Amino acid sequence: MTTALTPDTVVGVLGAGAMGGGIAQVAARAGHMVILADTNRAALEKARDGFAAALGRDVEKGRMDAAGADAVAKRVAYVDRAGEAPMDAFASCGIVIEAIVERLDVKHAAFGALERAVAPGCVLATNTSSLSVSSIGAACERPDRVVGVHFFNPAPVMPLVEIIPGVATSDDVLRATRALVDAWGKTTVLAADTPGFIVNRIARPFYGEAWRIVEEGSADHATVDWAMRELGGFRMGPFELMDFIGHDVNFAVTRSVYEATFHEPRYRPSLSQQRLVEAGRLGKKAGRGVYDYRDGAAKPAPSTDRAAGEALLQRILAMLVNEAADAVHWRVASPADVDLAMTKGVNYPRGLLAWGDELGAATVLETLDALHAEYGEDRYRASPLVRRRARDGGRLAG
Repeated sequence: MTTALTPDTVVGVLGAGAMGGGIAQVAARAGHMVILADTNRAALEKARDGFAAALGRDVEKGRMDAAGADAVAKRVAYVDRAGEAPMDAFASCGIVIEAIVERLDVKHAAFGALERAVAPGCVLATNTSSLSVSSIGAACERPDRVVGVHFFNPAPVMPLVEIIPGVATSDDVLRATRALVDAWGKTTVLAADTPGFIVNRIARPFYGEAWRIVEEGSADHATVDWAMRELGGFRMGPFELMDFIGHDVNFAVTRSVYEATFHEPRYRPSLSQQRLVEAGRLGKKAGRGVYDYRDGAAKPAPSTDRAAGEALLQRILAMLVNEAADAVHWRVASPADVDLAMTKGVNYPRGLLAWGDELGAATVLETLDALHAEYGEDRYRASPLVRRRARDGGRLAG
């Protein structure tokens, strides 16, 4: 059976939290009728109000008129599933995108119920950021129609979407789903069904190595942030970004990738970050994280010694380039998709593989080998691709 996802396809979204509500907005703005369902009535109301506010801003700024905004708003049906047959609201959908809690048992139950409620040709997609698409699909009698569609928060704003086939996902479902998301104006990349996919895997050293530098006393938080922002060109330093994301969220992703890769040392979580989470210092949303956001609190001043800052930048950047190269080596994604994902998904100033080529693979390798010799830890081992390109002079970016 050929899967057809057209502008007339009814799109279902399961889960009305920040991600689900955002995905519903994207589909509605693209012209689809959307069914957004949740058992939490308050979440549905918040999603409805959030969309109304976003459309109101569009009208105020002249991006659309009031009639157009009203028409877009009416494309979304908000369905309270409490007390109903679990998934009957999605019976008319051609694709349903799940965006619920990151627990495999909950997703298994949801996908089993979804499959019983929708038509045989309906695509079942998961917005998981850390769980195996293949494992989620195993809950279905037809796992060939299950695919990963990982949006980034906030979904209406962030351009990147990772498309992830599970072991059983059919080529037809993969092609149709990617074409649909492309038609929504998103930038799609294809990722293997491996822990963290592309972005959440490759970005781990941005946080983990920053914690290492602080924990060993080589620099303080503010200085690391200054070096990465002012010298590296990143929009935010790693500690500023973790405070913005929320340490509970960031730590959970790191731990998930670490555990899912059988305790790969490159992804080992930071005890210092765990202590912040345990203390409830989750970042901006809690008023305190690495930094203090309470009224009257002053942010610590960094050391602005350029030579020392360049050394910090080189250490973290070498780890990032190495992680990107290893993702290519292990066929997580193509070189082009790796660099596209990191610029579009987390706003890195340039693609890591291209950046590595500017530095030179030999320079990256020299930094990694020096760290490995100093610490004696496998976390600093160079990817075979970096070592190969340092030897043959080839390009990491392909």
